[in-house]
Amino acid sequence: MSRAVIFDVDGVLIHGYHANPARVRAWDATLLADTGVDPERFRQEFIFGLFMRKVMIGQMALIDALERRLPGLGYKGSPMAFAQYWLSHDSVLNEELLVVVRKLKQSGDCRLYIATNQEHLRANWLWGHLGLGELFEDMFYAARIGVQKPDPKFFAFIEHRIGPQTETPLFFDDSPKVIAGARKYGWEAVQFETVEDCTSHPWIQQRLG
Repeated sequence: MSRAVIFDVDGVLIHGYHANPARVRAWDATLLADTGVDPERFRQEFIFGLFMRKVMIGQMALIDALERRLPGLGYKGSPMAFAQYWLSHDSVLNEELLVVVRKLKQSGDCRLYIATNQEHLRANWLWGHLGLGELFEDMFYAARIGVQKPDPKFFAFIEHRIGPQTETPLFFDDSPKVIAGARKYGWEAVQFETVEDCTSHPWIQQRLG
């Protein structure tokens, strides 16, 4: 019987935010020059505020939140244009890892999933525009579920959707806090820094030949 193999997005499938500051690839390096919005203020006043409290768990649409907050950050344009900028700049795929994912898909005994803290708009962007939907069976994300990792309800939602498994899910994530939560829930969880953290896992090695 196949095993569920589950990947996080940011810091794993996407090069961008990473729990390890040394591995962060900032999407907002030219945000001030391009949009007039100071990236530090955007993080402190938007990301760590309304975005994390409401948008991430599906209680408010991203565009509505941007409409409310961007004027106070000095942005005069459309929130739709700002969202497009954000999505397109925070979309650097980890192509090396995706080669591994494709090989796992071809092996025939993996069920491949994504588990990520995302809001609806970016989840759809990742799935459709970036093509992750062509490789993975489903994407489980915070706004869809209503809670963020590592809330046990997040993992419970996934297990309910994927059904009974003969082996515990194998999960790759960059966050130590999330890894600890997944292990406490009963999953096999591996902290991800580089692609070797995936390819060196014995179960994965067998599928890669």
